[in-house]
Amino acid sequence: QVQLVESGGGLVQAGGSLRLSCAASRLTFSTYVMGWFRQAPGKEREIVAAISWSGESKYYADSVKGRSTISRDNAKNTVDLQMNGLQPGDTAVYYCAAKKQWLAVYTARGYDYWGQGAQVTVSS
Repeated sequence: QVQLVESGGGLVQAGGSLRLSCAASRLTFSTYVMGWFRQAPGKEREIVAAISWSGESKYYADSVKGRSTISRDNAKNTVDLQMNGLQPGDTAVYYCAAKKQWLAVYTARGYDYWGQGAQVTVSS
């Protein structure tokens, strides 16, 4: 079955940077919209960023706009999330997700596949 595997999480100091990567397998990667979500303890899962099939369109949550970049490599079946200027409020489990349509990409509902998540902890 479809697999999405996140990597690159870890512990970083406030103000630092981190690059998350998601490797997809057993799906036609270039036909899926890819998203990054995060969930902090006691909070709902929220969108971080999303990217269209060819990378032409990108969506960013207001909370990360200007300090995060989402990118994809359809030849390698990977989608990355570069995050800069990290703050303790960015601490969460980060999830990679895939869906077919570029529609309501900011909501978790509608994504067909999910990774297992990667912990990102930002210390003050």
